[in-house]
Amino acid sequence: MSSILPLKHSPEPLAATPAALRQGWSSARLRRRLAERAIETLLLLAAMVSVFTTVAIVAILVWESVVFFRSVPLLDFLTDTQWTPLFDDAHFGILALLSGTLTTTIVALMVAVPLGTILAIYLSEFAPFRVREVAKPFLELLGGIPTIVYGYFALLFVTPVLQTIYPELPGFNMLSAGLVMGIMIIPYVSSLSEDAMRAVPMHMREASYAMGATRLQTALFVVTPAALSGLASSYILGISRAVGETMVVAIAAGMQPNFSFDPREPAATITAYIVQVALGDLPHGSIGYQTIFAAGLTLLLITLVFNIFGHFLRKRFREAY
Repeated sequence: MSSILPLKHSPEPLAATPAALRQGWSSARLRRRLAERAIETLLLLAAMVSVFTTVAIVAILVWESVVFFRSVPLLDFLTDTQWTPLFDDAHFGILALLSGTLTTTIVALMVAVPLGTILAIYLSEFAPFRVREVAKPFLELLGGIPTIVYGYFALLFVTPVLQTIYPELPGFNMLSAGLVMGIMIIPYVSSLSEDAMRAVPMHMREASYAMGATRLQTALFVVTPAALSGLASSYILGISRAVGETMVVAIAAGMQPNFSFDPREPAATITAYIVQVALGDLPHGSIGYQTIFAAGLTLLLITLVFNIFGHFLRKRFREAY
C-alpha cells in the first residue's frame, strides 16, 4: 500500500495573498472614489452653467441699464406714456411698451388658461387610456411649431377672420396676436396641469365617489383643488411664455409703440422693440442702443415677479400626500 504524500506548497504565496488582496481592494476603492468624485464634479459644473449664464445676463443688463439711466431719469422712464427713443423728440416712457405686452398677455391667458385647464381635466379624469396616449403627444406638438409660423398664421388667417366681425379692425392688432399666443401656450398649461391632476392620489377620488359624487363633481371639487399648486405652476409658466414671446407680436401686433389697452389697436411689445432695434444700424453705446438693455431689464423684472409669486403660491397651496 503506497502512502499518499501531502502536496507541498511554498509558504511565500500564502503569506503574500492577504496583503495582495488588501492592496487590490484599496486600489479598486481608490479608483471608484476618484470616478465618483469626477462624476460629481462634472454634474456640479453642468448645474452651475445655468447659474453662471443667469448671473452673466443679469450683470450685462444691469451694467448697460445703469449707463442708460445716467442719461434718462428713472421717473420719466416709468411714467412717460410715449416711447420714441429713435426720434429727434425722444421720449423714453416704457409704459407704451408695457401696455402692449400686458394686453397681448391677458388676451393669451384668456384663451390658454380655460382651454388648457379643461383639456387637462378631460385627459386626466375622463379620457380613455388610448385616447389620452394619442391626444397628449399631438397636443404637445403645438409647442414645437416655430413661433414665426404662428405669427404669419395670426396675420394672414386670424386677422382676416376677425375683420369679418370687426370691419374696422386694422391689419396689425393685439387681438389676433393674443389669440394665437393663447393657442400656442395651451400645451404648456394643459400638460403641466394634467400631470398635477394625475398626481392626486386615487383614494381621494374613491372617497368622493363613495360619498355619491359624480365624476364631474369629483374632478371639479376634489381633484382640481388638490392639484392647485401644480395648476398655479402651469399658469405662471404660461404667463412667462406669453410675456417673453417675440415673433407672434412682432408680426401680427405691429411695431408701433402705442399706449393703449384696447386689443383692437396695433401696439409694440418689449420683445418686439428689442428685435426692431437689435436688427438696426444703431451705433454701439448710443442712447438708442442702450434702450434695449433697459427694456430687457424691465422684462426680466416682470418675469421675476411672476416667478416669485408662483413660488409663494405653490408653497402656500402645496399638498403632501
